[in-house]
Amino acid sequence: MLANYLIGLREGLEAALIVTILVAYVVKIGRRDVLLRIWAGVGLAVVLALGIGALLTFGTYGLSFTAQEAIGGVLSIVATGLVTWMVFWMLRTARDLSGHLRGSIDRSLVGSGLGIVVVAFIAVGREGIETALFIWAAVQATGETTMPLVGASLGIVTAAGLGWLIYTGMLRINLARFFTWTGGILLVVAAGVLSYGVHDLQEAGFLPGLNSLAFNVSAVIPPDSWHGTLLKGTLNFSPATTWLELIVWVAYLVPALTLFIVTSRRGRPTGSGAVETTTTTTTTTAPERDVATAALPR
Repeated sequence: MLANYLIGLREGLEAALIVTILVAYVVKIGRRDVLLRIWAGVGLAVVLALGIGALLTFGTYGLSFTAQEAIGGVLSIVATGLVTWMVFWMLRTARDLSGHLRGSIDRSLVGSGLGIVVVAFIAVGREGIETALFIWAAVQATGETTMPLVGASLGIVTAAGLGWLIYTGMLRINLARFFTWTGGILLVVAAGVLSYGVHDLQEAGFLPGLNSLAFNVSAVIPPDSWHGTLLKGTLNFSPATTWLELIVWVAYLVPALTLFIVTSRRGRPTGSGAVETTTTTTTTTAPERDVATAALPR
């Protein structure tokens, strides 16, 4: 549940920051008339994410065991790739996220302005698709449905509340530290999802080594015990791990986490790092100071 809460919180906060920047900018330039279009794009993105979640959940019913395991393994690998891309994208792009979104808004407001719906839809939809796919992979890995969904929902609700507080200027958080810590934790979680995806493909017969175990600590950490369930739900840890699962886990996590640490340290601000503001002749609204110019990793 903790890992799913973290996924919902991080992805939800990214989406909330994007919506906050969009809303704050159109209000600043006096285009409140397009606010409904922004929310229409957000609504379509939410519907798309829910639709993908439903398709993943119910679309495999009636398939053979081999087909279900194969689909689960492939989608787990895809989910790992998306989360990894998202984590490093945030390190590289987040500092100029506001400028990128403003440019998209300015281009979309030309003519009828319907393009603003597309901007909001794509920006938020990306986060929604990543969340749906990763949560589905976590459900497949743990074998439970309720707790992962509850954890993710609580994370999204928390993110929505934080987004509202940031927009109103009631809250200023160190986004650099938040995304750095959650990014590192998510890489560890993603390594577990990738390992479980490999296990699915082994059970489907597409990869060898299902009976070649690197270790089996089921007697010490029973899968149905509270600590076994905790490790499974947070890190996708399996007490009985094959050599191929272990090799893939190490081969992914060691270079990914090393690159993440090096990149995050390289882009760390030299000052306090809480919030940076840019002095211009134009008055900047509170949401833009707290969100658009927050000291995020370069």
